Amino acid sequence: MGARFGHLVHAMLVLVAAAAVAFLSTRYATVTDWSRERSASLGAESVAMLKTLDAPVEVVCYARRQGELRAIVAGFVERYRRVKPDLTLRFVDPDEDPGAMRAAGINVDGEMELRYKARSERLKVLGEAEFSNALLRLSRARERIVAFLEGEGERQPLGKANADLGQFAAVLAERGLRAVPLPLANTGKVPDNTDLVVVANPRVAVPDAVAAELVDYLARGGALLWLVEPDEKSGLDGLAQALGLRVLPGTLVDGSGQAFGLGDPSFVAVTQYPPHAITRDFALTTLFPQAAALARLADARWDVRPILRSSAQSWNETGAIPKAGDSADTIRQDGEADEIPGPLDLGFALTRVSPRPDRKEQRAVVIGDGDFLSNSFLGNGGNRDFGQRVFDWLLGDDAQIAVADRAAPDRTLDFTPAQLAALGAAFLVALPLLLAGSGAWIAWRRRRR
Repeated sequence: MGARFGHLVHAMLVLVAAAAVAFLSTRYATVTDWSRERSASLGAESVAMLKTLDAPVEVVCYARRQGELRAIVAGFVERYRRVKPDLTLRFVDPDEDPGAMRAAGINVDGEMELRYKARSERLKVLGEAEFSNALLRLSRARERIVAFLEGEGERQPLGKANADLGQFAAVLAERGLRAVPLPLANTGKVPDNTDLVVVANPRVAVPDAVAAELVDYLARGGALLWLVEPDEKSGLDGLAQALGLRVLPGTLVDGSGQAFGLGDPSFVAVTQYPPHAITRDFALTTLFPQAAALARLADARWDVRPILRSSAQSWNETGAIPKAGDSADTIRQDGEADEIPGPLDLGFALTRVSPRPDRKEQRAVVIGDGDFLSNSFLGNGGNRDFGQRVFDWLLGDDAQIAVADRAAPDRTLDFTPAQLAALGAAFLVALPLLLAGSGAWIAWRRRRR
């Protein structure tokens, strides 16, 4: 009787202890990463960045309820929540309101929006480097002034017309950049607090005084983004000369677009990018409607690097602009008409030692198209993301958190042919013989008994 009572008490104590452990596990949690390279935890750089954030972070993920994507995203974001408990995650099903998702530019299942201090940034790729770098950009406090040249028929930064840049200006505002008009014909000079000047393809020639001020602004060390269009008569030849560039005549056409379903050869789709800080790890397709090809001058005083390049099936068409449905069978390259076969560059990033004492490097970008950031085409492929990268680089916000490759070094086995043959003989011949022999020996022993 006493023994049974002791067993009962022991069983009850075990149950009470198990219940206590279960209760405490809902209140307290301990996570330990035992992987060799700590690949299931954040890197030291990401942890250090999170500790600098002094306000809550909200992550909104636009993912469907079906499938395992939500669980994957939640597991990834949990790594950041362990370090920063006030980082929250919320899911939105894009199928519940497709119209609102299209209006917001959501076109990738699993796309995330990071919000911090009334700023936000979108992510289409799930990875520690991308996530941490987005938070790093959002953490920069100072508002940047981006001045858009106006007065000569340029694209309006706050306009709602198809050719204007209002939607992209809203993206800039979410990232702490303020787009303001720059009527140089009236002011005569770029304000000193301007961080970046954007020239978005003037429709008529700018006055000589405006062109001269732009060249002088560049000489003073200002950052510049120039969006050029084919056969543009903007009166900015002096600016092109100061940048060491030349706009090739005609419209860039590319026959490789048919592989992407593009029926108009004047729409250039770019899938591969020359190496540069702007294009690092960028894998999205960008679309450039009726772009202009660019060329470097031999005496350029800048370090000029291409960032956009057409395919080998392209050339600068100097004849009639191709129409939708035209193909390589209806348009041909004419070498006698100053048409150059591709690949051709349609975007350059330029750097040089800054003449300003407070900066080390001066930066400029020239792209042979302004439509890719317009309200009509901003939502195509990676146009929006590429535009953000261009502005980040021009404003010096391209500092990246270096996330080291922490993959386990012993995930693969390398064998010589002799070693593979030995393994095959061991498992296919020796091991079966050993098992058969041991079975025969055991049977012989049992018969002797």
